[in-house]
Amino acid sequence: MAEDMPAVGAIDLHAHALPVAYLSALDELGISTEAEDGFPQPTWSAADHLAFMDAAGIDLALLSISSPHPHRGDDALAARQARAINDELGAICAAHPTRLAFAAYLPLPAVAASVAEAARALDDLGARAVKVPSNANGVYLGDARLASLYDELDRRDAVVLIHPTAPAGPAPATFTSQVKPMYEFLADTTRTVIDLVFSGTVERWPHIRWVVPHCGSFLPEVAHRMVGINKILAPRGMVPEVDVLANIRHLWFDIAGDAQPVMLDALLKVADPAHLLYGSDYPYTPAPRAAANKDSLAADPLLAGMASDVFHDNAARLLGL
Repeated sequence: MAEDMPAVGAIDLHAHALPVAYLSALDELGISTEAEDGFPQPTWSAADHLAFMDAAGIDLALLSISSPHPHRGDDALAARQARAINDELGAICAAHPTRLAFAAYLPLPAVAASVAEAARALDDLGARAVKVPSNANGVYLGDARLASLYDELDRRDAVVLIHPTAPAGPAPATFTSQVKPMYEFLADTTRTVIDLVFSGTVERWPHIRWVVPHCGSFLPEVAHRMVGINKILAPRGMVPEVDVLANIRHLWFDIAGDAQPVMLDALLKVADPAHLLYGSDYPYTPAPRAAANKDSLAADPLLAGMASDVFHDNAARLLGL
């Protein structure tokens, strides 16, 4: 265990819940997680999650909905399902106020409904953040249609968790389309963050605290390619001139998933270390593996001198704890 690990437990910024309302929404839409994402849907309960936290040394978990994103074209249905999901998440967390918090599910791409649900969840249900998918029915996060949502979130200094979902148009015959978490989730996260940067979204709404999952996905590997291409194309008017690395350092990053031995090292080359956050990805990462990943990260020399920040203090500052 790293020498500077705090006596208090970790804060988990990438943790998932599967409330009954979410499972019902998937059933109502005929969505199978295994068929759509090529990954088994785990079982979940608040009691099991708390037991995992106790065993792994996690004081607080910020719960969010994972993939699939249950909007399939009916805005009114999506808004109703979002209210039910967030009501249940709020009740679960209210029953365990010192251990569990949640990021509200937004029914994107229904923008007006998402603005209303963000306000309701943050003001009335005690949500600490909101969660958005990497794309919602092909609408990526740099899309101009989301401006009114960003106006509201920027006004609130909101924490916005990005979570990968199936890309809008993967090549269906490829293996990566069949097992989407292996590559397509990372690719889609990277795609939407590049969209945020080059659309000017990060700079236009600077008070939104974006949390990018899984060590930034492929963003660290392509960051300097983004810089190089910007230098070639911006003078020709083909893309806007953007300070790519400054935009990236503005973002926050969780280190959930298989961060070692490559992804954490790459992330530290481009991200602000004060913006790194621990994440377990429980229960999609089973408890024994999630606990082993946490122990391995705590002992990683890359985090020497900042383990307490990454596992606790950065998240406490982000969430205003």
